[in-house]
Amino acid sequence: MKVLRPFLTPKGAIGVLLVGAVLVIALLAPLLLPDTAATQMDMRARLSPPTLAHPLGTDQLGRDLMYRVLLGAQTSIFIAVSAVVMSIVIGLPLGIVSGYYGGWTDNVLMRLVDTLLSFPALLLALTISAVLGPNLQNTIIAIGVAFTPFLARIIRGEALRVAQMPYVEAARAAGTTDGKMILRHILPNIMPPVIVQSTISLAFAILAEAGLSFLGLGTQPPNASWGLMIQASRDYLDRAPWTALVPGAAVALTVLGLNMFGDVLRDVLDPRMRGRG
Repeated sequence: MKVLRPFLTPKGAIGVLLVGAVLVIALLAPLLLPDTAATQMDMRARLSPPTLAHPLGTDQLGRDLMYRVLLGAQTSIFIAVSAVVMSIVIGLPLGIVSGYYGGWTDNVLMRLVDTLLSFPALLLALTISAVLGPNLQNTIIAIGVAFTPFLARIIRGEALRVAQMPYVEAARAAGTTDGKMILRHILPNIMPPVIVQSTISLAFAILAEAGLSFLGLGTQPPNASWGLMIQASRDYLDRAPWTALVPGAAVALTVLGLNMFGDVLRDVLDPRMRGRG
């Protein structure tokens, strides 16, 4: 019960509620809503303000914004989770090998990571997406590659710290092979910060996806995406501001929830952070 106490604080409760709501929407909305919910057009109701028929209003093509936001959650969450998983798959072995072995291996791998870190993450994602072409798969690759160096750096630091622990030195003296050492001692003890960083990275991945889609380098029509919805609303802000406010609020609340949840998760998984801030 003491471990769960941080989740009962206002910050923890709000974070859990927001993240849980977005996940439920992303999982259930495609199953409960009609297949044409996000694409069905009603030109007679285009740019309609919120009404009983359209609780969140309609866009420039008469499509229901509530349906598009609900289905857009699936796209944004899918891209963000896939990109973060990709960064973990690449960054985890990279950081562990670099931190555990050190020496020239560490120097070579970290210089490659530093090269990627010299570019802002969003600029790197933009460049990759522009080279590969705008679509869902390439958006995942672009965001995943852009976030990999940050995660690799964190994992390398944790692996370096754990590798110097007395129990690791004792296992090494007992003749434990490097493979078993990494799987039994290094990997389990670096996972808490990896989980926390991955949760926080999800928030940045959603922002990155929205940014790429807004610039035309991410999700493409007719798919529903929060960034794409904001991009399409640019010419109608003066007479239909809800077309931008609705998807913008969805992005803001999701990012806020993930950041709050990540902060609380850090307090739970990392004893060194308990009682701070």
